[in-house]
Amino acid sequence: MAKDYYEILGVSRASTQPEIQKAYRKLARENHPDLHPDDKSAKARFQEIQQAYDVLSDEAKRKKYDQFGPMFEQMGAGPAPGGAGGNWSGQVPPGYEGFDFSQMFGGGSGGAGYEGGGLDDLLRQFTGGAGPASRRRGSKRTTQRGSDLEHTIEIPFKLAISGGTTHIRIQRPKGPIETLELKVPAGIESGKVIRLRGQGEPGPGDGPPGDLLVRVNVQAHRSFKRTGNDLEVNVPITLTEAALGAKVDVPTPHGEVTLTIPPGTSSGKRIRIRGFGVKSKEGAGDLYAEMQIVLPEKIDDETAALLQQIAAKMPQNPREGLRW
Repeated sequence: MAKDYYEILGVSRASTQPEIQKAYRKLARENHPDLHPDDKSAKARFQEIQQAYDVLSDEAKRKKYDQFGPMFEQMGAGPAPGGAGGNWSGQVPPGYEGFDFSQMFGGGSGGAGYEGGGLDDLLRQFTGGAGPASRRRGSKRTTQRGSDLEHTIEIPFKLAISGGTTHIRIQRPKGPIETLELKVPAGIESGKVIRLRGQGEPGPGDGPPGDLLVRVNVQAHRSFKRTGNDLEVNVPITLTEAALGAKVDVPTPHGEVTLTIPPGTSSGKRIRIRGFGVKSKEGAGDLYAEMQIVLPEKIDDETAALLQQIAAKMPQNPREGLRW
């Protein structure tokens, strides 16, 4: 008894095409004959999975399969003019000349009492599939696409923001290690997948190869942080620059910019630089520079006295509004 195609792929009859494709890819990877060289049944199992996917991934074939079962391909094309007997071509196989098929089905030159897929299909069953429709099907060659391969790489933060090229090394099943060039689009985020078409497993026979799916993870940066298409950076400034104001140079992915620090700037103040964030297909984000006052590690007595004079001249309580 033929196995149920849905059961072979481990999906329900209500499964969507993406669910069927996902189940197929998983099974194809796990059961590829190259991964089981000592298992003589691996090839047959892989072909069984392939056959089930060929039918269920094609909406027209799937509809017929749901209606007629695994024998759906042997059903005829429907009634022909002049009778309900289907698509009989009028050609009787050798050995059946003179046999009155109309009597077998209760009269009618076309076999009116037969409600199957056509007289041609019945004759093919008697003769091992020698009818014209069988020959037509046999002349059609189908090619199966190879399975996709998956690979994960980690790239520098700068490469992810600005884009460029890098190289990856992959090990194919039973094959040598290959080095491939990978083009990284500007603005790519962690978790995104880059598809290299035709770099997956070769297809059976003359089938086209699958694709290589490269999942990208982006390394953290020691100074910059990304939020969507915006970038954030902490900019260290001196006490003098914070108190009196200054102009400081800040590196960005799009070149160095000069920031104007207003007098009286406290740590935590953010300055927005429009359009200097991540540039992607959705547009350009902004860069937010956050000021961080850096004090000297050691303060001598003379400097301490000056600071005390400043505190006495400009008394303030920065924690006045701090409440629980």
